[in-house]
Amino acid sequence: MQSGPYHLLRTFLAAGWLLLAAGAAHASGQTILVVGDSISAAYGMSLQQGWVSLLQEELGEQHTVVNASISGETSAGGLRRLPPLLARHDPDLVIIELGANDGLRGFPLPTLRDNLARMAQLSQDSGARVLLVPMEIPPNYGARYTSGFRATYATVAQATGSALSPFIMEQFATDPTFMQEDGIHPTAPAQAMMLDTLLPAIQQLLAQSS
Repeated sequence: MQSGPYHLLRTFLAAGWLLLAAGAAHASGQTILVVGDSISAAYGMSLQQGWVSLLQEELGEQHTVVNASISGETSAGGLRRLPPLLARHDPDLVIIELGANDGLRGFPLPTLRDNLARMAQLSQDSGARVLLVPMEIPPNYGARYTSGFRATYATVAQATGSALSPFIMEQFATDPTFMQEDGIHPTAPAQAMMLDTLLPAIQQLLAQSS
């Protein structure tokens, strides 16, 4: 068994390398900021049942998921709240899930486009990657408005270099059994399907940022 000052020196050096390695592992963790509306705010259920909380469970403690979603939020509201959120959380990835309330209220599409583009640009200027989550509105708003609404997300993603996810409810949008009584908000069992829809894009962006 070795002893003496050289053995102690090697022990301290080994301990130091372990601490450095642990610090590097911790530093590799990333922060994901979700800025959304009721779809991401787990409307009608506990926050722990929502897809954002399920995302945290999926990614584990290595990453931090911050849910800054508010039921009823519009793109204008999200834009107003975004700068302090970026300053506070310094995210590596910003997920923008907004616009449905703009569409349901018939807000001008150029305003929606400009708000989403500004949110994406602010996020990128802070050093974060951006995932834009497109939304859909009922066809009774008219073909022109509905198609223009849908196209807004692709337009913003292309203009800002943001990633564009699939429609978050694409797996069950035509199945009313996965919708709450209001016909707008997904049920708790639908949350896992929502996460499954977004997860590949999220994982890809996290890999690019690491």
